Amino acid sequence: MKLSLSVRVAESSANKREVATPLREMAPLARAAGYEALCMRASVLGVQSSIADIDAIKSLLVGLDLAISMVTADFGVPENGPEGPSSLRDITPSLDLAQALGSDLIRVCMKTEDDIAHARRAADEAAERGLRLVHQSHVESLFETVDGSVDVLQQINRPNFGLIYEPANLALCGQVYGRLTLDRFQPYLFNVYVKNHAPDDDGDDWTSTWINGRIRSRQRPLDAPGGIDFDQVFESLHAIGYDGYVTMHQALSGALPVSDAIAQTARFLSSYIRPA
Repeated sequence: MKLSLSVRVAESSANKREVATPLREMAPLARAAGYEALCMRASVLGVQSSIADIDAIKSLLVGLDLAISMVTADFGVPENGPEGPSSLRDITPSLDLAQALGSDLIRVCMKTEDDIAHARRAADEAAERGLRLVHQSHVESLFETVDGSVDVLQQINRPNFGLIYEPANLALCGQVYGRLTLDRFQPYLFNVYVKNHAPDDDGDDWTSTWINGRIRSRQRPLDAPGGIDFDQVFESLHAIGYDGYVTMHQALSGALPVSDAIAQTARFLSSYIRPA
């Protein structure tokens, strides 16, 4: 497995369109901590960005020997609202951005059954350029549940359309997220996201789901006990032979300086993906 850091950690915790930590500050910290790649989002670089900005960031990352594990090319996808699936209807700009950055993986969003036909067409266009599309396990999407995710993937039926396994979102939807789930996801598994966000009857966050309505939840530091069972997650990933990217996808809380938080999460994940 390879270690990736989402630029989600550089965003404002309240606004996915605003950057709180500039990439030129965050990227060297990620490399020094042992991350091998960044997961790019539109807050830093998207379909709205100029060619000059794309070239400048690509040069920065090449200089740091940081790959791009995946591209989320527009704001609608991570915001997961009605505009989320729009890129499926015109996937070309997202493909252009991913190709310019040297990544072959683009995250998309699906909300209704109508999106399935658009996903097939978008995947076919991506395949012509050797690129792949992927959907995250995510609340309020067609990928809330294990059964629903597998059903949609089978309906799309494209070898270059797969899944980002994200145990936190599965847990929030009351789904089993260990070995039994990964056995079913394995044929479609293109990426792994991790954050420590789980249901909690005493939690101070509210999370909206389609399957269970609004539930109380709690976001904890990645290495804090009481949330996602990362022992189970990584034992299962090793058991199925997963060797792709594992991406730290949790917004930093501000309790630690950014440099310390990035280093701490890298140490925590490295203990699982590179066991002694």
